[in-house]
Amino acid sequence: MRWWLGLFVLCLPGRALAHASEQGFVLLLPTDLYVAGGVATVILTLLLIAIVPRRVAEALFRPLPLWRVRRRPRRGWLSLLSLGLLAWAVWRGWTGDQDPTESPLPLLVWTAFWLILVSAQAILGDLWRGLNPWTGLWQLLGRPAPLHYPRALGHWPAVLMLLAFAGYLLADIAPANPERLARAVALYWALNMAGTLAFGPRWLLRAEALSVLMRAYAGLALFGRRGGHVALGLTGWRWSRRAAPPLALALFLVLLLGIGSFDGLNETFFWFGVIGQNPLEFTGRSAVVWQSLVGLLIACAGLIAVFAATLHAGAILAEDARPLSRLVRLYAPTLLPIAFGYHLAHYLPTLLVEAQYLALMLNDPAGQGANLLGLKGMQVTTGFFNTRATVQAIWLTQAGAVVFGHVVAILMAHVVALRLYDSPRRALMSQLPLAIFMVLYTLFGLWLLASPRGA
Repeated sequence: MRWWLGLFVLCLPGRALAHASEQGFVLLLPTDLYVAGGVATVILTLLLIAIVPRRVAEALFRPLPLWRVRRRPRRGWLSLLSLGLLAWAVWRGWTGDQDPTESPLPLLVWTAFWLILVSAQAILGDLWRGLNPWTGLWQLLGRPAPLHYPRALGHWPAVLMLLAFAGYLLADIAPANPERLARAVALYWALNMAGTLAFGPRWLLRAEALSVLMRAYAGLALFGRRGGHVALGLTGWRWSRRAAPPLALALFLVLLLGIGSFDGLNETFFWFGVIGQNPLEFTGRSAVVWQSLVGLLIACAGLIAVFAATLHAGAILAEDARPLSRLVRLYAPTLLPIAFGYHLAHYLPTLLVEAQYLALMLNDPAGQGANLLGLKGMQVTTGFFNTRATVQAIWLTQAGAVVFGHVVAILMAHVVALRLYDSPRRALMSQLPLAIFMVLYTLFGLWLLASPRGA
């Protein structure tokens, strides 16, 4: 069974990663039963949507207004504070302690931002809008943008930046090394600050990868604004009410899933076998740089190809003559819940450890013996990876995030199909290949969580 899934992975990536230290206990859990239960949940969801009328499906994504809010002009002070914190962390990365568990820069970038803020963005709403480290300085300078952002560029610069970001994260020999990370962060900030000064905030909306990513995940949030109110709805309700994104943005959304897929795959024993490495005697990331980059590109290209093929097959079954690019644009946002579910599952074990280091750094940010949070003397623990009960709770939470992401994705795709076609039958026929894709992807994601891992 596993060899077949491994072969399937070469063409069809997913999104999950776990901390290797708890994997010994995971392998002792009845994961086959959990995987079967997760896949059964997705299949049951597919069967249910076959009989759910359009009004009921759309009602699932209808938000509940909570309280009225007034729009206020955006102030840049939060952005300036964020920029100041980033500048201080970069300076410490160049000049301070080079231990990634003590240097502020890796903890702020990989833990506070990539693990915590991205997750909060997709659950609570658009926190990044005020925190991004570019708009405050642009507002402070108070100068109009001298250039108009070229319409033809669209979101393509963001696609390239996202791939570059993923390449650094997954293939660089030491992405958490403070000095190396300081250079990368400074270069990235300067490049996008230049773009913002030249083209205004539109650069951040179209070309800067992290802002585009955060806006995409904000569309999944439970909370958002609608009709002058703060509203609460099912994950993805804001995306379900938007027009189809441009093609470049649609591919950006698909890439989020492909990148996360490879992020989990490249630690498995299967992947080490593919690249000819012994996972028990791994010589280091410097030995697999090009393999990681090639694997990342294949994973992303493979996912785009398989996703497009399923949509094309569905269009044939539904006798739909729409261009494939139009279908990709319509359905790409439905992959976002899966991508985010894998993000949560992937990083949950890591977060449980790294959050402790982040708390200790915040307790004494200057390294001068301060005790701002009262945590002096606290020892970082990984004891929750050493007992079956806690590892089981972690693994079930990860599996639940993966399954929930797939269920929401299926519901979102069902709403899209019902809006496209004049009959429920055509909508159902169009979804059959996508349904098979979703079930297999669920199986892959859960297998990935339970797979043995190397370094």
